[in-house]
Amino acid sequence: MIFINQVYQYINKEEKNRIRIIDIDEPIVYYVELHGDTAMPKRFALANLEAEIQGQVLLSIPDPYAKSYSDKDLTSKQIEKRDADWQVVNDYWEVNKHQLLEKKTRENIFIEIADKTNISKLKIKRIFTRFWQRGLNKNALLPDYMHSGGKGKERDLSNSKVGRPRKFNLADDGQQGINFTDEVKKQFAYVIKKYYRQKNQITLAETYDYLLREFYSDKYQENNEVKFNVWDASRVPTYNQFYYWFKKYEDPQLDIVMRKSSKEYDLKHRPILNNSTNETDGPGTRFQIDATIADIYLISSFDRTLIIGRPIVYAVIDVYSRLITGIYVGLEGPSWIGAMMALDNMMINKVEYCSQFGIPIEDGQWPARHLPEIIIADRGEFEGYSVENLINNLNIKIENTSAYRGDLKGIVERQFRTINGKVKRKTPGAIQKEFRERGDRDYRLDATLNLQEFTKVVIHLVLNHNEKIIDKYPLEKGMITSGLTATPINLWNWGIANKKGHLQTITNRSVFRLNVLPKGNARITRAGLKFKNLFYGSEKAMTEQWYVKNKNTSIEIVYDPRDMNQIYIPHVDGRNFDSCYLLSTSEQYKGDTLEEIQFYQEMLQELKAKQVSEQRENAINADVAIEEIVKLAMKEKKKVEQRHINKSEKLKNIRVNRQAEKTINREIEKFDLNPTVPSEKADVIDFGTKEKLNEKPAQTNNSRLFEKLRKKRDEEFERE
Repeated sequence: MIFINQVYQYINKEEKNRIRIIDIDEPIVYYVELHGDTAMPKRFALANLEAEIQGQVLLSIPDPYAKSYSDKDLTSKQIEKRDADWQVVNDYWEVNKHQLLEKKTRENIFIEIADKTNISKLKIKRIFTRFWQRGLNKNALLPDYMHSGGKGKERDLSNSKVGRPRKFNLADDGQQGINFTDEVKKQFAYVIKKYYRQKNQITLAETYDYLLREFYSDKYQENNEVKFNVWDASRVPTYNQFYYWFKKYEDPQLDIVMRKSSKEYDLKHRPILNNSTNETDGPGTRFQIDATIADIYLISSFDRTLIIGRPIVYAVIDVYSRLITGIYVGLEGPSWIGAMMALDNMMINKVEYCSQFGIPIEDGQWPARHLPEIIIADRGEFEGYSVENLINNLNIKIENTSAYRGDLKGIVERQFRTINGKVKRKTPGAIQKEFRERGDRDYRLDATLNLQEFTKVVIHLVLNHNEKIIDKYPLEKGMITSGLTATPINLWNWGIANKKGHLQTITNRSVFRLNVLPKGNARITRAGLKFKNLFYGSEKAMTEQWYVKNKNTSIEIVYDPRDMNQIYIPHVDGRNFDSCYLLSTSEQYKGDTLEEIQFYQEMLQELKAKQVSEQRENAINADVAIEEIVKLAMKEKKKVEQRHINKSEKLKNIRVNRQAEKTINREIEKFDLNPTVPSEKADVIDFGTKEKLNEKPAQTNNSRLFEKLRKKRDEEFERE
């Protein structure tokens, strides 16, 4: 229900957001905004107002002017001013309500009241504005003396206590908080949604402050700064009330999802009601694979003075038994290459592998050399690269976890924490603190182990893990009756003997590597198989005449980006392949990795681009020079054309003219093997007589030559 004198607040507007209902005349409702010193009534459809309240666009709030004043607490000046203004309202409000509410007739009523009361029209507007805004009662017309003050002036104190009221009511005779109503609950729900359930993760106490600012305070300006004056304690909800309501209607899952993310909830807060072991029915059903950056800095194997950074550790673990079935310690990754190396290690003989590092073991200490039925991995490494080959050719299913869901690979993640913990305690150069304090020694300077030595450390940790008792492992009845101790090796062996067989073996390591190497597409050209701008040759391509029959078609190949000397064309069965070798046209990249080749090619493209830019500049300058030459020639031609020589004269004797021009060029172009020229005597000019100055100079050699050519041309013309 909507009542006269109710106050509402729009929750989606920053300014001018509070209104008071001053009259209802169905289907119209009249309201006034609670800002400005001359706010006039506005009309609005009652149905629309109810819809906004129903949609919680408009919330009911406590009346900000609902204060109780006793005349004995007021000064005579306040009472005098209030009563004078009330006389105006009392005489004209009820009598002229309809005219004052309507915009068309309101102005005339104000003029009429001003004439009768001898008060300015503006003052009349302000009286009625204050009456409408502050509660439609007599005390709404009280002047704001309580907000006045003499800033910087000393005050005359009376017996009444001045200053801010006490924070706590020691006598406990005052009301604290307000009654819980549905409207108050809507206000609480609004600020929780708008402020608390956001990514900036403000506290509940800060959210309570926003509640007071939004609904239980008055906005004002001081020194051009917007400030808020919170109402007295008897008119606002307490923090305890707000906290009680929040806890009563709390939705922890929604709070975590909105304040952090759904991934954060799934990873750290979701209920864990199942065990990953229950998802398997024996060794080899599921292997988990993951990578971590080890918390240790290593040194170079070639120069122990060089620090090479932190290594990458990949691990493959059997979900059923917790046995680590494969590892990779190196500098590749986290990437498909690192994962590929771990998968390659997964299916090799571990006795031979450990012997490469001088660690003698028996086959029973690390019996894993198998492929699983399912591999659980991150989307990053296994989304793309060779996954289809694993599925189609080796019958291995791939289950990619969601992004940021390390909990779905909880077993291998937990082992990484264990490994990193031991590395920190046992090895120099390990990261001891996430952030070093001032004066702390840089732990990177303590780096001592190289990559091979750290690999030995990891192997020993793996061997120790495989024989370590697993706490809280859900032992089956058969395990208990057989007296089984829950170590990974015991569980592995018991599962092989008593469970379904899911383990696969591959005797040909090259076949496995063929199916885990990255894939690409090479194009058949007349110059060879083109891949990554490199050209390869193939005996099969030559024998079957691919370069002629299948020109410009693509074929699928596999390659090792660490060595681009060869690429491989896999057969359909995934068990055999044809090798392709690097041709002489690309031999300059022999022995380079793909990264190095791409770097060189990018550098070459940059050089070409730079050269093209310079060529364009030279071409532009050449065009300008040519245009200038043509321009000057055109000027000279125009000078000659002034003689009005007709077309026939221009076109005749071309052969004779050519011969004359050739003779002149020969004179200029001829070789002189004795370039020394004797010095010529200086000409002596006699200024004695005017006649000598007017004499013609002697003919030059060129003049004589032209004269001779002219005679020769005339003779040839006469003979013709």
